[in-house]
Amino acid sequence: TPRFLVFLFCECYGDHLVLHSIPTRRSSDLYRYLSQDLAEQLLDSKNTQLGGARQFVSILFADIRSYTALTERLAPEEVVVLLNRYFETMVDVIFAHRGTLDKFIGDAIMAVFGSPIPQEDHAQMAVETALCMQQQLIYFNQQQQRQGLPTIQIGIGINSDDVITGNIGSSKRMEFTAIGDGVNLTSRIESATKFYGCSIIISENTYALCKDTVWVRELDYVCVRGKQQPVHVYEVLGLRSQPLSPVQQDQVALYEKGRTHYQQRKFDLAIDTFSSLL
Repeated sequence: TPRFLVFLFCECYGDHLVLHSIPTRRSSDLYRYLSQDLAEQLLDSKNTQLGGARQFVSILFADIRSYTALTERLAPEEVVVLLNRYFETMVDVIFAHRGTLDKFIGDAIMAVFGSPIPQEDHAQMAVETALCMQQQLIYFNQQQQRQGLPTIQIGIGINSDDVITGNIGSSKRMEFTAIGDGVNLTSRIESATKFYGCSIIISENTYALCKDTVWVRELDYVCVRGKQQPVHVYEVLGLRSQPLSPVQQDQVALYEKGRTHYQQRKFDLAIDTFSSLL
């Protein structure tokens, strides 16, 4: 059943005070960025004001690779159809893992896990969402190929941090979003997927929260653009509930050996190890 909130405002006409009411479908607004389950839970909690608050959450950024080159090959109408189909697929995945759709930024998607409804396993849900998004992208591309349409690849970055969440904007237009240094770092991590040639990269904060449930490969200890303090970044290989194959285990072990040589500045040994891995 639709739920309504009523906003009131008044105007003065001489000695008369006129009261106006504007009914709005707040539940419809919630369904734009929350799954139905989370929206109903939020409505039941009577906390629909969504004011600003500091929360420790997990943020996910997903971006289409070589998007500019793709749009140059397609007509504007084809770009819109492609994006709408892609967004529809990925938003369903986000909602299925209890995530909040924050916004679309061009071809990019920003999602938040753990707000406005707190989640203890927000980091785990964010990582599982990323893996599921990559899996759904395979099916999406298969459909594209059958129709003779271009396929796409995406990069995903995840970070867990303290951010400010709430309704932010002007008096004429507001939206529920998250802001702060942790959000900026997530965007930088997503951009790093192109440099490292990886599909999913997570920060050390996210890894610390789900290290017992995911397979990773430590990539680097870096200062991303706009960040002064270096962070460890990891590539997500999969969930520990699905064991790595013997070949993958050998590859990870060899990679870690090469990383150790590199960190010890034994560059000749590192080169030999990485060459064997390649």
